[in-house]
Amino acid sequence: MSARPDSAVQEAIDKMTIGEMQSRYMFALDWHDPEMYASLFTDDAVLEWPEGQAKGREQIYNACVRIGEFYDNLAAAAAPRKPFQLRHFVTNRAFDIKGDQARAWAYWLDLNNDNLQRWPYVAAYGYYEDDLVRTADGWRFTHRKIFNEMTGESPRDNPVT
Repeated sequence: MSARPDSAVQEAIDKMTIGEMQSRYMFALDWHDPEMYASLFTDDAVLEWPEGQAKGREQIYNACVRIGEFYDNLAAAAAPRKPFQLRHFVTNRAFDIKGDQARAWAYWLDLNNDNLQRWPYVAAYGYYEDDLVRTADGWRFTHRKIFNEMTGESPRDNPVT
């Protein structure tokens, strides 16, 4: 028997592994864990979103810290009421894997309950466009572009090919 799975099995494993990494990204964002967040990127990765750009793992780490501080300040302002929660989700994933390189596309959304009643609602939604590389530590982002369709950006301008 071969020690390496055939290409169809390897592609399925890669898709599941990349999908799990995308989910870990969401947990790191919601739990304000900049170490986990930054660890999902290569040292020279680029993270782009409508409000800015971070280049390299250190800047990506600092971006996660700033996002966490922003949400912590909002939560503190809500005290003593029940704290609000923000949860991000990733869905409708598509992959193009070629050896140790990959492109991925996915929709994202976040639910929030920062209203007086603390009822959940869709606070934002959009689209991810990712470039990835297989490393010794697993798949990592080399470039992640975040489109926030609440701000008018649309994936229609960058269709999946």
